[in-house]
Amino acid sequence: MIRWVSLSAEARPVPRPVATPLVWATAFGGALILVAVHNLLMGPDRPGFALASLSLLAALLGLCARLSAAPGTALLCWLFLNGFAIPPAGTLTWAGSRDTVWLACLLTASVVGTILARIVHARAAYRRVTAGTAQPTAGPVDRRDPF
Repeated sequence: MIRWVSLSAEARPVPRPVATPLVWATAFGGALILVAVHNLLMGPDRPGFALASLSLLAALLGLCARLSAAPGTALLCWLFLNGFAIPPAGTLTWAGSRDTVWLACLLTASVVGTILARIVHARAAYRRVTAGTAQPTAGPVDRRDPF
């Protein structure tokens, strides 16, 4: 006989992503701090390290965010990268291919972080569900209707 069991009662569900405004606020504050530290330690002449650190921040934020938060996260990181990590500081510029590559790199990092988190959470939930439904192989089997 088939017995219906609520998944939330037997196994923990997949964790819910963090709200998008909170992810964007964290991206704003994190990018501000990372670019400030980068400018203090290395100066604004080497934006490659700032791009790498902001990509890592976008990927880490993607681990706990919804996929719909990825474009905003990438855009906020790019604004700080473009506005404060390259000279002239405080001025937004668009340098065609360079900024397109930077935006693509930041967006890719955020999307990869989100997809990686979803795969890990789904696999863990699958293991919890399948581990809870295993039947014992030894001993007598009770075939009576529990209802």
